[in-house]
Amino acid sequence: MTPPVELSSTRLMTTYGTQPVTFVRGEGSRLWDDQGRSYLDFLCGLAVTSLGHAHPAVAEAICAQARTLLHVSNLYGTEPQREVAATLDRLIGGGGRVFFCNSGAEANEAAIKLARKWGGYGKHVVVSAYGSFHGRTLATLHATGQPAKHEPFQPLPEGFRHVAWHDAAALEAAIDPSVAAVLLEAVQGEGGVNPASAEYFAAVRRICDERGLLFIVDEVQTGLGRTGRWFGFQHLDVQPDVVTMAKALGNGVPIGACWARDEVAAAFVPGDHATTFGGQPLAVAAARAVLAVMQAEDVPARAVAAGAHLTRALAALDGVRDVRGAGLLVAAELEQPHAKAVAAAALDAGLVINAVTDSALRLAPSLLVSGEEIDEAVAILVRVLAAVGTAP
Repeated sequence: MTPPVELSSTRLMTTYGTQPVTFVRGEGSRLWDDQGRSYLDFLCGLAVTSLGHAHPAVAEAICAQARTLLHVSNLYGTEPQREVAATLDRLIGGGGRVFFCNSGAEANEAAIKLARKWGGYGKHVVVSAYGSFHGRTLATLHATGQPAKHEPFQPLPEGFRHVAWHDAAALEAAIDPSVAAVLLEAVQGEGGVNPASAEYFAAVRRICDERGLLFIVDEVQTGLGRTGRWFGFQHLDVQPDVVTMAKALGNGVPIGACWARDEVAAAFVPGDHATTFGGQPLAVAAARAVLAVMQAEDVPARAVAAGAHLTRALAALDGVRDVRGAGLLVAAELEQPHAKAVAAAALDAGLVINAVTDSALRLAPSLLVSGEEIDEAVAILVRVLAAVGTAP
């Protein structure tokens, strides 16, 4: 019999460094490791498991679909693609069409290609913001406004330009006839949980309208209820031309989507863009179940209430200088730049969070998180902050 392989000795590439914990089971807001220890999950696989782990409705949908049909390719119609596309279109505001893919990076790739096709030859540049994060493919990496991440992979694809976040004047100054689109997040997630203001997004919408540009909003981390609305841009009183999403859509099953207004989506014709696995039956069946639960539970309203509870509790902690974010996407800005040490100590104490900058902790619990679970997580942070703050 082949002996079991320790995860630490597998042939995995070291793209994620040392993995300090091996999780083997999850239920709701809790995870268990291979030693039987329980953890509160306040990161949700980077804002993915927004209904918690092993949600029964999603698990049943996956099992039923796995017994029925897994794959035939997008050369043929399958169910429930049309139903999920219609639901997403309605939640965004209507009047658009959806392309399904497998991830947020792929959704942003589709948006970039759509902008280039819509713009035509010579009008292809995408302007994004410093501090942004849009993916790890070569194109979405260059769209990401973090130059340190670019350097190991130069030369990157051309056609990307970066400007200061939350600076409409800088954006306007960067526009020339080669620009096709502006790509922004409603809240910069990986950049430190930095929300956009309504004034900023209104200015961007005006610039795009005046210059004939597409306004693309990356909702990969913020979409589907996390901020307290179905999509983060809905707080900001603008309507984008293109919206990308992924993460929470499958609650852990890989799926992404790119929505575009009808007249923009019409720039794609058969053969322009494709994906072998995008929107395959298993993933879309999971998404249909996820969206049904989200609507039944009114997760945006739950995110507002639970987010207010979490924000108040974090703001009262010694060692926390500020709390920012929207709904249940929250960053606790620490008084000292030891967020990585705090996150590591929290994991040891049974709480999963992460350091999104040197001084900020990101918390993104399940949208079904209870008040008692929030209080339990904050109590762990009280002990951890006190211990790390006094460490030599």
